[in-house]
Amino acid sequence: MNPLQEQVLALKRERNAVILAHNYQSAEIQEVADYVGDSLGLAYQARATEADVILFCGVHFMAETAKLVNPEKTVLIPDMDAGCSLADSCPAGDLRTYLERNPGLYVVAYINCTAEVKALSDVICTSGNAARIVARVPSEREILFVPDQNLGEWVRQTTGRPMRLWEGNCYVHVEFTHASITKIREAYPDAPVVAHPECTRAVRLLADEVCSTEKMIAFCRESPAEAFIIVTESGMLHRLRRELPEKTFIPGPTELCACADCRFMKMNTLDKMIRALETLEPRIELPTALAERARLPLDRMLEWSAN
Repeated sequence: MNPLQEQVLALKRERNAVILAHNYQSAEIQEVADYVGDSLGLAYQARATEADVILFCGVHFMAETAKLVNPEKTVLIPDMDAGCSLADSCPAGDLRTYLERNPGLYVVAYINCTAEVKALSDVICTSGNAARIVARVPSEREILFVPDQNLGEWVRQTTGRPMRLWEGNCYVHVEFTHASITKIREAYPDAPVVAHPECTRAVRLLADEVCSTEKMIAFCRESPAEAFIIVTESGMLHRLRRELPEKTFIPGPTELCACADCRFMKMNTLDKMIRALETLEPRIELPTALAERARLPLDRMLEWSAN
């Protein structure tokens, strides 16, 4: 453990803080986190914590989610500018206008969206529970799935449920192509391809397993294969190698390189974590009325996921 990591842990104890980190964070951040996981797991951990301070190492909408389920706690993010191209693809104003023009739609929102979009939604989902959540929506309601078109298409295919799809995407996951994954499969013919559902349909068709980041761990652990091609953001490779050191994980390449780094996820650093714990800034604050509206569909997701 390096000196900066030791300083983070000392400040964490001093502040009675908990450090939550998404699977796409850098290796050095994952190693000092109390919990590393996907959006669903992080939401549960945020709601369950007894710490006074939550330091959320992820992107902005994730820290907002932690604040929604823990309004009385101090929620920090190392870099307030750590945004998300997917969340940006669905501005709340555009969604509000669409719903005014198309009344009666049941909005299922992928958790990768702003609090303002959550407040306009009926229920939230993650990539890990999206099919299950959609299956719970009353059959007589027409669904609008926002903001990820690729995840929505996969859920529609998986569930057979007709849905309107918002035209949004994650810039990292759409950089994987049919050609780049075909090439890596040819190089490692015995390695199953494990892809995130935010990938395009052309890539998903090549995958042996399409699943959330958390389910990738279970799939790789239970599979008899010794090597896997992982088609998602690069941070996931560290978690897999750390938990399954006996297996080999090959990064799925894009057309340009095998470097699928999310520039927003990688904006968080140990230096910024130290500064956040020292100053208790930058902190996530949400207007009360907005938070109350956004919390309802999020609580519905947590309830439906638990039952």
